[in-house]
Formats: sequence, structure tokens, C-alpha cells
Amino acid sequence: MERNVALATVVGAGLALQRHDLKLLLPVAALALWFSLGGHYIELTFLNGLRARMPQGRLAQRVIRLLVWFSGGVLLYVGMAATARALPIEAPPLRLWWYGGFLLIAVELVVHAVLAIRGLSNFYNGRG
Repeated sequence: MERNVALATVVGAGLALQRHDLKLLLPVAALALWFSLGGHYIELTFLNGLRARMPQGRLAQRVIRLLVWFSGGVLLYVGMAATARALPIEAPPLRLWWYGGFLLIAVELVVHAVLAIRGLSNFYNGRG
């Protein structure tokens, strides 16, 4: 969980520095937690709850995992957009709900690439 909070903080700091407005640090970090922490729990839901109930073929597992990431990303985006409306920042538009699905897929593929580089179980080698 510490990594998820650290990642959200880095995203918040990066955007605050880019916009030259340090007041954005905490609100943006809070929104980034939707994807860093929420994405972690979506992956755990797949690994611990759904994977055993799905066809065991490698292609089927990968396609289902991508669909889980996409649908989870959509839910996270909607939650993030709703939360942003309660914060003193410009909220992302709800009409871009599908963007969250592709964003979570991209984040997860990068995370799994890092796992692959480290020789750990991951999406690419079929062990994770």
C-alpha cells in the first residue's frame, strides 16, 4: 500500500509542479489514489477471485484480464471524476468514462513490464 500512496504522491507533485501550483498536490494525489490503490485491488480481485473460475488457456486468461482491467478502470475513472467534483480543482468530464479503462490497462502493462524486468510473475510471462 505504501507504494500506491507514494505513486499517487509523485503524480500529484508532478502535476502541481507542471502547473506551478502547489495547492494541487493533495487534491491530485487523492485522485491518483483511485488508480494506484484501486488498480491494485482490481488486480487482486482478478488474481484471487476471478482467475480460478475462468478458462485456463493462456489467451483466454489474458483477454479476460484485459477486460477486467478495462471495466475496473472505467469504474475507477467514474469514482475519481465524482471525487474531483468535491475538491477545489477542475473535474475530468464524465463523458470520457472509457478513458479510464485504457488508462488502467496502460498503467497495469507498465507495472507488469517492471515485474518482468525484475524476473517476477507478470502478465507477459503467463505466471502472474
